[in-house]
Amino acid sequence: QVQLVESGGGLVQAGGSLRLSCAASGRAFVGYVMAWFRQAAEKEREFVAAIRWSGGSPSYADSVKGRFTISRDNAKNTVYLQMNSLKPEDTAVYYCATRPFINIAPMPGQYPYWGQGTQVTVSS
Repeated sequence: QVQLVESGGGLVQAGGSLRLSCAASGRAFVGYVMAWFRQAAEKEREFVAAIRWSGGSPSYADSVKGRFTISRDNAKNTVYLQMNSLKPEDTAVYYCATRPFINIAPMPGQYPYWGQGTQVTVSS
């Protein structure tokens, strides 16, 4: 059974940084894609970034390009989201998700496995 556990959220001032972690367990993730989504209050869940466990170029939403970096540690089965130059509009619950396909997908419905989410709040 696939389990995803996020950590690292919190309260930070605008311009600050946070690093989120997503620990994955339950199977081997070769051939899977790991992604981060976020959902702000009263808004739909949106794609943030994704990476393949097997390597290759990651994918980012335009709103976070140049500020966020997704990475993975295969030995630890952990994916990270380094968030720099944070803005108040980055405030949301951030979710880790995974899908058993090699291609990166931007829609939440394309990911069958999700973590519980971690709150990120950026104050102005």
